[in-house]
Amino acid sequence: MTDRALRLGTRRSKLAMAQSGHVAEAVRKVTGRPVELVEITTYGDTSREHLAQIGGTGVFVTALRDALLAGEVDFAVHSLKDLPTAQPAELALAAVPVREDPRDVLVARDGLTFEELPAGARVGTGSPRRMAQLNAYARSHGMRIECVPIRGNIDTRIGYVHQGELDAVVLAAAGLNRIGRGGEATELIAVDTVLPAPGQGALAVECPASDAGLTAALGALDDPLTRAAVTAERSLLAALEAGCSAPVGALADVLSDAQDVHQMRLRGVVGTTDGSTLVQLSTTGPVPASHHDAVALGRELASEMLAKGAAGLMGERAL
Repeated sequence: MTDRALRLGTRRSKLAMAQSGHVAEAVRKVTGRPVELVEITTYGDTSREHLAQIGGTGVFVTALRDALLAGEVDFAVHSLKDLPTAQPAELALAAVPVREDPRDVLVARDGLTFEELPAGARVGTGSPRRMAQLNAYARSHGMRIECVPIRGNIDTRIGYVHQGELDAVVLAAAGLNRIGRGGEATELIAVDTVLPAPGQGALAVECPASDAGLTAALGALDDPLTRAAVTAERSLLAALEAGCSAPVGALADVLSDAQDVHQMRLRGVVGTTDGSTLVQLSTTGPVPASHHDAVALGRELASEMLAKGAAGLMGERAL
């Protein structure tokens, strides 16, 4: 019976439910079938450890993938930046929809921007990538900040600022926008200051590779430019052999003139969490015409970064 409800596996957080609800609506439109959300608790949701300690890679994904493989759900929605870089053969990455804003934002007390923070300001983030770049920026601008490791959902993190425990927190713009709280950001952080996590702002829609019909139907949600960009970013991450808790930032964007989109620029950064050393490089090439081309773009930049000493910086995880 083709009109039974499709079961969409999602994490339980407010953000995950908002993301999945958005995808569910789009899937209803393209398939004409009802979609029901199936809430699944992942290890990353229940562990109280810092993400850098539990390894980061896959902690929010494994339980959803297990449910897919067990036939408990028909498809799943992930934040793409949480996906391990190796794609299991049994699962198809059926769609990467149009990306939200990939940038990070600052949510600071009293409406402050990063440069307006007082000396010694306590800035909360659970991300070694953000720590490395924020500390490097502060260093180069004669500022003193203290990066404080935090975990928790968006409410919890912003709560630290409202309660006066922290002067500011750094979050993904996409997450705030998706739950309708983008207006609480006191500054959109330029990518020249902090490069986002590979795949940040993008979603991944995954289903069993054996279900060709569903894979094709979900493919209607795919945005080829977003897919090419995140493939290049994740290829860079994979070639640096770094998990998603490593201090690696990457962003691929298209350079276009009035007529057409003709080039893709990929920027990458890796650094020590104290910000004392950063390797930051970029490369530009034709917009990748295939998965292979996008992977090659990422590998090319990774090899240049490794030649500049990136490998030595990766071991310095915030454990």
